[in-house]
Amino acid sequence: MRPFSSAVFDGPNRAPSRAMLYPVGYKESDFSKPQIGVASTWSMVTPCNMHIDQLAREASLGIDAAGGKATIFNTITISDGISMGTEGMKYSLVSREVIADSIETVVGCQGFDGFVAIGGCDKNMPACIMAILRMNRAAVFVYGGTILPGCLAKRQLDVVSVFEAVGQCAANKISKKELHDVEANAIPGPGSCGGMYTANTMASAIEAMGFSLPNSSAQNAVSPQKNADCRNAGATVLNMLKRGILPSDIISKEALENAITVIIALGGSTNAVLHLLAIAHTAKIKLTLEDFTRIGRRVPVLADLKPSGRFLMSELVAIGGIVPLMKTLLAEGLLHGDCLTVTGKTLKQNLAPFKAYPKGQEIIRSLKNPIKKDSHLVILKGNLAPDGAVAKISGKEGEKFSGTARVFESEEKALASILANKINKGDVIVIRYEGPRGGPGMREMLSPTSAVMGAGLGKDVALITDGRFSGGTHGFVVGHITPEAFDGGPLAIVEDGDTITIDGVKHSLTLDLSAKEIAARLLKWKKPKQRYHRGVLAKYAKLVSTASTGAVTDSGL
Repeated sequence: MRPFSSAVFDGPNRAPSRAMLYPVGYKESDFSKPQIGVASTWSMVTPCNMHIDQLAREASLGIDAAGGKATIFNTITISDGISMGTEGMKYSLVSREVIADSIETVVGCQGFDGFVAIGGCDKNMPACIMAILRMNRAAVFVYGGTILPGCLAKRQLDVVSVFEAVGQCAANKISKKELHDVEANAIPGPGSCGGMYTANTMASAIEAMGFSLPNSSAQNAVSPQKNADCRNAGATVLNMLKRGILPSDIISKEALENAITVIIALGGSTNAVLHLLAIAHTAKIKLTLEDFTRIGRRVPVLADLKPSGRFLMSELVAIGGIVPLMKTLLAEGLLHGDCLTVTGKTLKQNLAPFKAYPKGQEIIRSLKNPIKKDSHLVILKGNLAPDGAVAKISGKEGEKFSGTARVFESEEKALASILANKINKGDVIVIRYEGPRGGPGMREMLSPTSAVMGAGLGKDVALITDGRFSGGTHGFVVGHITPEAFDGGPLAIVEDGDTITIDGVKHSLTLDLSAKEIAARLLKWKKPKQRYHRGVLAKYAKLVSTASTGAVTDSGL
């Protein structure tokens, strides 16, 4: 029960270590207990994480009641929603690596025998799983929970409502006062963004992999259920220690396939592709873009959730969360039911006690009546993306788009043109030098995609980039283009007026130029200078792998 802490605390020569902890509340009896860390991502920089200090205390109560000694520690988090569209957004994906590194650092240094990791926003969630896999000690992930909807004139709002209202205001569809009213009412309190955006997507993926307790991914942030989830997670770590269950016993190719299946059925974020590739890399399991295509051919989209659909996560919570959906997928043979989970039971055993959704609900469709018969996460290849790209094609936009390139060297320049009403029907907006190295940091393009939607051009304009997209993005969009422009990928030589075709049926992204013309343009191309030479962005740009391999920073080690 104390495989690591005994070396830190046992014996006369460890007296200095014990002495350091009496001032923080330890009693003499605590040193003989399993030492369980609680990795809290609490911060007041975002509503997603503002309540996690309380959840960490609940987890500590569960640990202590089960016979362990809990110690809370913190790591950073950033806010995508606040930094979106600015230079600050370049730190977003970088923070995933920083958070994983910091949790590993504290757990390893302090000699914790296990830990609970609590995440509440996009990047700290996969970061927690990466740290869990690196340390391979008894550990459970807890999702901080979804936010409740905002409300204005009986209309439900969330953060994406604000981004789209900016585009509506720029197109003179609403007044500045109406924009302010949306802004002031969209986000009522704690919790992660309310649609099937990246936070809820990754929470669902983590539950499907077996690293959180049943329905941890589908609970409101402020609720008795979430408090109980935290306490139960603390007790579960002690049970894992007793039974000798390690994260390496839980993670597998099949567990990752379960995660992919669930996020497709839920209509989840493109970011899940990036994060699951990174998680697989950390676990030393081979997962590629082709796996998403293979699974996507047989798994339908069943959830009518925002951004493409009608409903919010809190409404899915009210009818039973994701467990009934997983039970349906399992019965259809689409999930691997024999995968072990943190409960010590298999996925199939975890799902057995749960009931089906109530009759008449409209949020989750039946397998006979899917929203889309195959995946909305479409992996594209072609002469514009030789190593792959990720499209989010719900089917509502159509499955093919061919148009004229409008090229921008940064997100800001593209957004300015959209808001100035300089984008026309039939344009393919090209935003480049926003990849993992070129940005650096692979910014999310929620501001320009929301401006396009707000302007009413969602079905008439496409946007492609070597950056990525928020889970709140919808419309005809393609991201993660690899090789990125900064590395001399073909995206670097696209010119205004070129014809670009996105084909979701053929899974292709093509530039209507001959191979000879592309090669000639690439010979003339000059690589831009890196803008950052010190600090975390410079280190990230030097170390990061490509988007098609998860944009991790330890791939060369």
